[in-house]
Amino acid sequence: MTNKIRVRYAPSPTGLLHIGNARTALFSYLYARHLGGDFIIRIEDTDRKRHVEDGERSQLENLRWLGMDWDESPETHENYRQSERLELYQKYIDQLLAEGKAYKSYVTEEELAAERERQEAAGETPRYINEFLGMSADEKAAYIAKRQAAGIVPTVRLKVNEAGIYKWHDMVKGDIEFEGGNIGGDWVIQKKDGYPTYNFAVVVDDHDMQISHVIRGDDHIANTPKQLMVYEALGWEAPAFAHMTLIINSETGKKLSKRDTNTLQFIEDYRQKGYLPEAVFNFIALLGWNPGGEDEIFSREELIKLFDEKRLSKSPAAFDQKKMDWMSNDYIKRADLATIFEMAKPFLEEAGRLTDKSEKMVELYKPQMKSVDEIVPLTDLFFADFPELTDAEREVMAGETVPVVLEAFKAKLEAMTDEEFVTENIFPQIKAVQKETGIKGKNLFMPIRIAVSGEMHGPELPDTIFLLGREKSIQHIENMLKEISK
Repeated sequence: MTNKIRVRYAPSPTGLLHIGNARTALFSYLYARHLGGDFIIRIEDTDRKRHVEDGERSQLENLRWLGMDWDESPETHENYRQSERLELYQKYIDQLLAEGKAYKSYVTEEELAAERERQEAAGETPRYINEFLGMSADEKAAYIAKRQAAGIVPTVRLKVNEAGIYKWHDMVKGDIEFEGGNIGGDWVIQKKDGYPTYNFAVVVDDHDMQISHVIRGDDHIANTPKQLMVYEALGWEAPAFAHMTLIINSETGKKLSKRDTNTLQFIEDYRQKGYLPEAVFNFIALLGWNPGGEDEIFSREELIKLFDEKRLSKSPAAFDQKKMDWMSNDYIKRADLATIFEMAKPFLEEAGRLTDKSEKMVELYKPQMKSVDEIVPLTDLFFADFPELTDAEREVMAGETVPVVLEAFKAKLEAMTDEEFVTENIFPQIKAVQKETGIKGKNLFMPIRIAVSGEMHGPELPDTIFLLGREKSIQHIENMLKEISK
């Protein structure tokens, strides 16, 4: 085993990058970069049934979007996909067969299913029973010949040391051990189609690529003893393992499920909605890891510097969509206007709302956005019908001084020329209404805001009026005066 830190992320190209997989990649990345090691991408594509066209590209593209880089991958290195490494797997399968540590198994799927049913009916723990048990050499040879004549293609099974104890010191969970007798019997390392099973291939790959540390979710804990058996059979040193805890839904307390529709779980969703990648990176980094202290906003460089595997949580990580949105809003508020405006353009264009005032609109609503796609509903006022008033808004507009304020402000707008109608000239007009009528505070500002925008709260009132335009603002006030005079 090399002394150099080499960590891998090895996705299956079976779909979009999920938040859980993104966390595995991110922690592996932070660990490698913190210690000056290598971060490697390897594609585990031996599950041909679940293979998704474009799955690999999607994985790499979304990791890149998040802000990760890597030292080795299928883009730069040959044979970094499992499907390209079949010769290597075969070499070691042949070795294990020759050494008597593995054997060809001719039992059929139907026979396995029937045996499983029998065991369950008898209340036994389902396990594979060696089909050659109790056979003499001649009986074994006759059995194999008969099966081959019937055209049965064998699998290859690893001989399990039932008395063996398989243990490791987990970087997150501490000491873990499994008894060989609880694995479920001799298990398949090569399928009928010639492809290796996951637990075999991953060992060969990690050894061949000199992986020093494997960081992954704790759903892999049950795989680890099987992998240790392969390391033992081939006489190789195993890497260090770290199994991160589950991610749970903060609202339900249950394991994060793809059926949780109130949470965005795929990195692609965040990209498409216009979240900042730095915000998503920051949020994921705190799912099951704590840098210490009260701060929660960190740059990628700060996270690399701070990352310490000893602070990986032993408790489930709570995925809180509200916290994600708060963090994203914080990043958007801090971002420069040019960045957010460029991100907003496609959304505005698709909605038919890209005008000469768009940049000003984005600037106005930037502090409110958690994702840039929100620019469309936030600007409804300027493009859609006047919104229906709430009961609270109607109550304000029933005030006896409201008509006085609205008539006075309408007159001010009507008296302004197009050249005069700019943001900085609008607030003085409101103050002039105050001076003329003696009405001030909420009784002055609230009726104007509701009459113009249909809402009690929003961005700075002069900005809203400017973006709405002089004619539309006057029209809204006139309509409101008619409404309240009924």
